Amino acid sequence: MSRTVICDSAAEAVSGVADGATILVGGFGMAGMPTTLIDALIAQGADDLTVVSNNAGNADTGLAALLATGRVRKVICSFPRQADSYVFDGLYHAGKIALELVPQGNLAERIRAAGAGIGAFYCPTGVGTLLTEGKEIRTINGRDYALEYPIHGDVALIRAHTGDRAGNLVYRKTARNFGPVMASAATLTVAEVAHVVDTGQLDPEAVVTPGIYVDRLLEVSA
Repeated sequence: MSRTVICDSAAEAVSGVADGATILVGGFGMAGMPTTLIDALIAQGADDLTVVSNNAGNADTGLAALLATGRVRKVICSFPRQADSYVFDGLYHAGKIALELVPQGNLAERIRAAGAGIGAFYCPTGVGTLLTEGKEIRTINGRDYALEYPIHGDVALIRAHTGDRAGNLVYRKTARNFGPVMASAATLTVAEVAHVVDTGQLDPEAVVTPGIYVDRLLEVSA
């Protein structure tokens, strides 16, 4: 029997998200950004959030709209500044939001490690820069590595193309990005999809995120 709940509304999909939660938000820029779930989280009102995402929002929609509410205390991301990241820029320069900058590969691996149950790992990226200041450094086979810890989420909000009623997900092209690793690394995973189909209609070879990782599923407009 499927454990995935097919939600009737976006409000139901994000219900119960607590103040102080760490939220993993899928997307690479706007590709794969779960904008419907983010808008629902804004309406839901959770405060004092830590957001983990590849970047820190675009223009004034999606993740940027969440940041604009002032309810995010910290962003963990790899690409916080771009031409239209003015919401984050303004908050950061005003001292109203904290930033942990993580190289993109490290970000993906730290999230993946959380889903895989890995306690920590050594990585050479950033060694000798401010990014690894204060971290344990170990020399392995003549090369220096920094100790990195997993990033766990209380909630993951992701977008896929199609999901079945068992929660299995397939993605469309670059919209796949961080969704699969985030789904495995959160206590509660919520996915918005353009289509929900009956269990058995997806080609098993095409499934990227197994339903065991997906707690709630919401069908939204493509």
